[in-house]
Amino acid sequence: MFEDISLLRLLVSVIDIALVAFVIYKLIMVIRGTRAVQLVKGITVILVVWFLSLQFGLITLQWIMQQAVTYGLLAIIIIFQPELRRALEQLGRGRLFGKGTTAVEEEVKGNIEHIVKAANYMGKRRIGALISLERETGMNDYVETGITMNAKLTSELLINIFIPNTPLHDGAVIIKNSEIMAAGCYLPLSENPFISKELGTRHRAALGVSEVTDSLTLVVSEETGGISVTKNGELHRNLDEDALRTLLENELIEKDQGNTSSRWQWGGKKNG
Repeated sequence: MFEDISLLRLLVSVIDIALVAFVIYKLIMVIRGTRAVQLVKGITVILVVWFLSLQFGLITLQWIMQQAVTYGLLAIIIIFQPELRRALEQLGRGRLFGKGTTAVEEEVKGNIEHIVKAANYMGKRRIGALISLERETGMNDYVETGITMNAKLTSELLINIFIPNTPLHDGAVIIKNSEIMAAGCYLPLSENPFISKELGTRHRAALGVSEVTDSLTLVVSEETGGISVTKNGELHRNLDEDALRTLLENELIEKDQGNTSSRWQWGGKKNG
């Protein structure tokens, strides 16, 4: 009987730890790529300093850290109200712990249609553009080089950004979680010596970012209006509407079905 009780307690403990680990993982996925990441780093520093002050008997520093922890919770609620509200909204919609595959697929398809529509519009009018779609590898370093937008992804907004002679048309657009996070960003140029000389700065930037991240990067040539996509250092050129849609669906929908959080991050830069 005692062995059965011990086994039951062990099983309950394992389930308890697994549930806590799952909740922590989901919370990390929610705050990944947001300002809350910096908050976590700051809290970690404060806790480490507090621990060291306790170990070495630094009374004044210990008092300061205790005040920071005491009043820090209220400051966190005030400063990070948008992030907390978004997490609560996702929890209320049942999205914090994942959502159905069908909903994910519909969301991804809707974003793909916006991208395809904008690319074809700009291609027909030879409006140069570069749009990089972030996946697993973060692109926050490139987001910080541009102008923050945090705008809902629409084909109209993408087209408007790349219209010639507008303030942001020369830079990259970065899209994340179905939002245009920033425009006017800079992407790294590829140093591959075997790139065709006929390719300009946009294509080199698209190849460059695909060499250091797992992003998909779409290029609209200003000279020819041709549409290309780069991934893993490879360039797929002269895609028509159907080919572009198929490529994006194959790369994004199938992979996102295994990741129900459907986290997207996209960016782009103009070709020279």
